[in-house]
Amino acid sequence: MLLRRRPPRIDTRRTDAAKGFEHLDENWIAVLRWLNANRVEFVLVGAVAEAIRGDLRAKGPVAVVPAPYRRNFERLARALDAARARVRVDGTGADGAADTTPMKMTADKLARGQRWTLRCGGHDLDIEGEPPGASRYQELVYESGRFEPAADVNIEVASPEDIEHYAHIRRTGTAPEIAITRQPRVAQDAT
Repeated sequence: MLLRRRPPRIDTRRTDAAKGFEHLDENWIAVLRWLNANRVEFVLVGAVAEAIRGDLRAKGPVAVVPAPYRRNFERLARALDAARARVRVDGTGADGAADTTPMKMTADKLARGQRWTLRCGGHDLDIEGEPPGASRYQELVYESGRFEPAADVNIEVASPEDIEHYAHIRRTGTAPEIAITRQPRVAQDAT
């Protein structure tokens, strides 16, 4: 009987960040390495993307937009299951940590395009899905840049404009829009 290959788990060993990325949190690098090890294709958005692009004050979970095809969702679901991912609930528990609730993640749930806020052990991961008004995965990849924040971590990071777009959607729940208004002309007094 063949044994099913087990997905890699989040490796918490210390990692030396590449030059220029020393400010990145080791937990972020561990999650990114784990996603790479599970062959999940994604574009990084959110606080970690801001930090990689140079924002030294960025804080928050690893936020990704996964490639929208079935096998990728299956790999991500298997990885989340192996990491015993739980849904983060707004608010904090008695110990000051975010409350979580158990959930079995499947490829079908991931394919729905909704936003998932998850906790895998002590690591937070947001799966952004497809919010209305946001760039689709293919557009994100086209505008993204490839970075290597650690020796074994290669990732696509969204453009600064797309990172800000997703941040606005997270803050407000709606896509940013430009409203152009014109002041009505006031007739000149002919006196």
